[in-house]
Amino acid sequence: METTEPPHDFSGTPNILTSDESTPENHLPYSPNPPENHFPDHHSPLPETTPEARVSDSQHDNSIDDTSEPIPENPNMLQADSVHPGPDETAPPVKKRRRRKKQFPEMISSATAVNGLRVLRPHPKSSIYSEKLMDEVMQMQINDNPSFSKNRRRRIADLAKEVDVEALIAISVGFPIDSLTEEEIEANVVSQIGGIEQANYIVVRNHILARWRSNVSVWMLRDHPLDSIRAEHKSLVDSAYSFLLEHGYINFGLAPAIKEAKLRPPNGVEKANVVIVGAGLAGLVAARQLVFLGFKVVVLEGRSRPGGRVRTKKMKGDGVVAAADLGGSVLTGINGNPLGVLARQLGFPLHKVRDICPLYLPDGEVVNSEIDSRVEVSFNKLLDKVCKLRQVMMEEVKSVDVSLGTALEAFRRVYKVAKDPQERMLLNWHLANLEYANASLMSDLSMAYWDQDDPYEMGGDHCFIPGGNERFVRALSEDLPIFYNRTVESIRYGVDGVMVYASGQEFRGDMVLCTVPLGVLKRGSIEFVPELPQRKKDSIQRIGFGLLNKVAMLFPYDFWGGDIDTFGHLTEDSSTRGEYFLFYSYASVSGGPLLVALVAGEAAIKFEMMSPVEAVSRVLGILRGIFNPKGISVPDPVQVVCTRWGKDHFTYGSYSYVAIGSSGDDYDILAESVGDGRVFFAGEATNKQYPATMHGAFLSGMREAANILRVANRRSIIQADRLDNNREENEDLNELFVKPDLKFGSFSVLFDPKSNDLESSSLLRVEFGGEKLDSGCLYLFGLILRKQVIELCEVDGDENRMKILNRNFGVKLVGRKGLCSAGESLVTCIKLARTNLNG
Repeated sequence: METTEPPHDFSGTPNILTSDESTPENHLPYSPNPPENHFPDHHSPLPETTPEARVSDSQHDNSIDDTSEPIPENPNMLQADSVHPGPDETAPPVKKRRRRKKQFPEMISSATAVNGLRVLRPHPKSSIYSEKLMDEVMQMQINDNPSFSKNRRRRIADLAKEVDVEALIAISVGFPIDSLTEEEIEANVVSQIGGIEQANYIVVRNHILARWRSNVSVWMLRDHPLDSIRAEHKSLVDSAYSFLLEHGYINFGLAPAIKEAKLRPPNGVEKANVVIVGAGLAGLVAARQLVFLGFKVVVLEGRSRPGGRVRTKKMKGDGVVAAADLGGSVLTGINGNPLGVLARQLGFPLHKVRDICPLYLPDGEVVNSEIDSRVEVSFNKLLDKVCKLRQVMMEEVKSVDVSLGTALEAFRRVYKVAKDPQERMLLNWHLANLEYANASLMSDLSMAYWDQDDPYEMGGDHCFIPGGNERFVRALSEDLPIFYNRTVESIRYGVDGVMVYASGQEFRGDMVLCTVPLGVLKRGSIEFVPELPQRKKDSIQRIGFGLLNKVAMLFPYDFWGGDIDTFGHLTEDSSTRGEYFLFYSYASVSGGPLLVALVAGEAAIKFEMMSPVEAVSRVLGILRGIFNPKGISVPDPVQVVCTRWGKDHFTYGSYSYVAIGSSGDDYDILAESVGDGRVFFAGEATNKQYPATMHGAFLSGMREAANILRVANRRSIIQADRLDNNREENEDLNELFVKPDLKFGSFSVLFDPKSNDLESSSLLRVEFGGEKLDSGCLYLFGLILRKQVIELCEVDGDENRMKILNRNFGVKLVGRKGLCSAGESLVTCIKLARTNLNG
């Protein structure tokens, strides 16, 4: 938790205040004063402030940005003995700074799968989808007019091509190309795994998914896919539609038609009450989906705002305004990204992060493009060498793991990479970029599994949302029952439900969904009673939770130029390589001249110990070292915000990474529910496929909503079966008690047919409810001596009889299943006697 610090001196100006979200903002006058910039009309108005400059601390989120665009590539590792590039390997001087590489699996032919399944029929044209894959689908829509004679072979080929494009869309969303997901298997979408039914189901599922994605502003009905699926396959359509709907792959989001339907629960009895802990993306998405599925929800949030690690700070001063994303900022890969769907539905424009990223030396000179390309190629080859090494190590000794930093440094020394000082600075910049992407020091990152999520990475451009990502948060939180300033201290769970204690209040429910960041779980801030299973506690400790900080600076004007979105800075000291190593320009999307400096790795940890005044002084020194030699004056900022995510007691860090000794399996373990379906977990650290991303948190919320539905349905079936079993088991006793040996008031008795001894046992039945119970009578049973029966029948009134039964005789009444072996033996004996008598 950040606290207010005493005023400091900054560039000869008066007081500068460090504050959290609730601290008043102090500003200082600066000039010049250019014409005022405005937010788009859809952005909420900025708070009124005085025209002064300030430096403030604020909570920050997982910067889930990845400035790299995934590229298809041969997965085979490089075989070269040396990691130095040859003369033909020099890349163009202007390129995107890549962190990861992505490979798409080879597409399989779908002609055989669609034969007899898919048909080409006219589809109503929908609004154009901005994503490239969706454009392809729209371009391939074919109006098949039966009045024209067409070449059937060509039609089949066109249909197969369309199905392949739909499969590619499904891959971008996260579905495997030729198999079912674990969720689909659990949902029993097909009667048999493998075979033609599964192949047909996959084609149907992909078609439904792609068709809705072609127009995400409408609600797709169950019978819409039958326009292009033959009627005899309606069962597959029903199965695929139900799965995609319940798991949030279609008909989700915030378009008016979608939103109206989602907040209108289905008719019938509510399934259960769910308490959601945390109003971040995962919690908000899960809440909306659960309301749609028929659950009653309540969301508890410790902060005074929704969004969690997604926070947009409104900055203003001297006639300029801007929206700074202090947390999650970049949509990393737009193809298949659910946040891209939300942007389309809400009409938010997307700004592609441009590829140009010049790097500057400590003296302000631009890095030589040839040296830049050579070092980047060498860096990527070092990573390839590490990949080959880990493959060998894991084949021979599966449990061995070392840090990625140790392995890279070893290969660097062996192959004598980056011996030149400038090359070494460039290599350190790439290492800082890797530490930023993983919110981890290279010394803590697992060599074996640091990139385990690469196969699932979403393709497409990386984009900014003009006005900030909090626009998503505001829209998602509308009309939800969110209780703010409720810090959860304890979650207690058992067979009867859950109790959540927050800020002196108790919230009861049937289930609870915990979406707090991994850092909070690591600190043990929330007490679980009973304790979490040991395997889950072990995974919580194994997974890493790292740190990334930002310095957001609003300037009176844009001095760095509007033709780039990023530029980098090199340092001679490797220990400070992550300090302001990368700058993001938000001038084109924030509404004003905003520049954000990133602090990663070891520097991010030290940054939280640094005073805001010192932090701003150092970053301004770097900027002036870059631009002043070019004759460009760098003005003092109008307002500055420094993040302190490690000190924020609602996060204790930024986002997760695979630490040494951990793996993707730990993400799955963290996602497991506990307490026989009472406590569920969501958030980016529970998503093995998309960790450390905003869309990973979003998808985890949808996943757990589906899991909660599955458990609730299973529980209702079990309860119904139990009622049926109880009815069946009670029927035999009810028949015996039609003619009891003795009846008085609500009490009925069956004596032991083999003995008239006063010490012999008798079976007692007591009737409860009668007209008061809508479902009929409730019967409880007990064993009682014959002499006690005689004494009891002489007492007036059922209430007095119950007191004597409990206090004097010590008889406990139980349900049919609660009868002991002696009671069951007596029932059997009575049945046999009645049967013989009837015979």
